[in-house]
Amino acid sequence: MELRTLRYFVAVAEELHFGRAAVRLHMSQPPLSRAIKQLETELGAALFRRSSAGVALTPVGAVLLDEARGLLDQADRVRARVAAAAGAATITVGLLADSSDPGATRLAGAYNRRHPAVEVHIRETDLTDPTCGLHAGLVDIALTRGPFDETGLTVHELRTDPVGALLRADDPLARRDSLKLADLADRRWFRFPEGTDPLWQTYWNGGEPRQGPVVRGVQECLQAVLWNGTVGMTLVDHEPAAGLAVVPLIDMPPSRVVAAWNEDDTNPLIRSFVQIAIAAYRD
Repeated sequence: MELRTLRYFVAVAEELHFGRAAVRLHMSQPPLSRAIKQLETELGAALFRRSSAGVALTPVGAVLLDEARGLLDQADRVRARVAAAAGAATITVGLLADSSDPGATRLAGAYNRRHPAVEVHIRETDLTDPTCGLHAGLVDIALTRGPFDETGLTVHELRTDPVGALLRADDPLARRDSLKLADLADRRWFRFPEGTDPLWQTYWNGGEPRQGPVVRGVQECLQAVLWNGTVGMTLVDHEPAAGLAVVPLIDMPPSRVVAAWNEDDTNPLIRSFVQIAIAAYRD
């Protein structure tokens, strides 16, 4: 059994869906299905039950999942120790002004326990650079939010968060249980500077060109609403500051938390970071 095939198996076993596993592995579904079928042939046992209801692990598959996770963890540790011996025991992580995220906190602890000899450098950026310096070559991996230009990058979704309208607490719309983008069509929105990634700008402006004050950071967004009655979007589960309110937007897709790195970067510390991040954000 090759490590690559075991990684394929673990992805399918955790997603219980060949399509989602293929997306997670950044490959098409047919070769993934063939690889799993070949693995079942080699083992002489079915690993998954496939039915109209979906995909489920067989008892043999459950045993292999437990063993495979251990083997892959050990392989990552070996790669990281070799990288450390070769003088590559540092990694630079870009964060998007959201380092208080509990998922990121769990990830930091888990990564330190797995790689105590690795020095992690943190580069936090404002809201004008969703790749946190990745496109500029300033970080090895970014822990950020989409969408943004993914050219030359590998992007893995870790979690999605619902978004809502950020309003003054005395705004008449703040008393509503939910809103649609059309309810905010005639309002001034906070927006990002010219040159900001267009995909990022469009998402956070609800898919429309907007007029309003230009902001760069989270605090500037909050103050633009507080002082000017501007509106914008934020995460529903973020506790609003005094004088502000958040109302869910029912016609906006959720915000995607992602890990992103250069697609041709083979640094084993990045591979390990991603695997630990997947577990940290699943808890």
